[in-house]
Amino acid sequence: MTLLKYTALAVALSVVGFGASAKGPKVEYDHAGITALDAQNASAVNWVTAETIERDLQGKGPITVSFDIDDTTLVSSQCFYYGQKTFSPNSYDYLHNQAYWNFLADGCDKYSIPKQSTRKLIDMHQARGDQVIFITGRTPHIDNEPDKIDQLGRILESAFKIKNMQPVNYTRDTPQAPYKYDKTAFIVKHKVSIHYGDSNDDILAAREAGVRAIRVIRPAVSTNRPLPLNGGYGEEVVADSSY
Repeated sequence: MTLLKYTALAVALSVVGFGASAKGPKVEYDHAGITALDAQNASAVNWVTAETIERDLQGKGPITVSFDIDDTTLVSSQCFYYGQKTFSPNSYDYLHNQAYWNFLADGCDKYSIPKQSTRKLIDMHQARGDQVIFITGRTPHIDNEPDKIDQLGRILESAFKIKNMQPVNYTRDTPQAPYKYDKTAFIVKHKVSIHYGDSNDDILAAREAGVRAIRVIRPAVSTNRPLPLNGGYGEEVVADSSY
């Protein structure tokens, strides 16, 4: 498919979206960047890989790194697509329906696809002795116990062979004062050094917390539209991380 056709497809698909809308303040891009469908500005992006990140960390002791889940760690759009069609056709109301989040927490992620590019990042960090944690904008099951590992946590633990698995951090897409972005408080609480995520709010939350922000490319098949401009804030972007 030509770049022109990719761009046209991206525009057409941008009107369709089933992901949660971010709550933090919007910030205009100030750098050239790319989407998963349009790579015409690829030469302007600050690309990194698991290998270059590892080199950056040489000589440093173990750190804590955090990963977003949807579109960063798991390809989970099928769960959101089904949720919208089932709980609130043609609207985003399902994202405010606890019944949907209970459904999601009850095991839909058994069918989510672990991203191979993220597996490579996690393997690198764990080989260094780093602690890996997960921070998601999802709302947990109504019966969730924050200090215990839930079904999503066990799925992630198994799929990525997580050592010393910690309970998933659920932000409920709600910032905690005094912060503007929903993940910032958790990044600060866990003394995270690097946060990986696909959304603008992931990058902005990490920067708000004063830590290194690294973008993972949202898959082109994601129902969370529009696709973000990877590198649009001048942030580092993991090469070939859409899969």
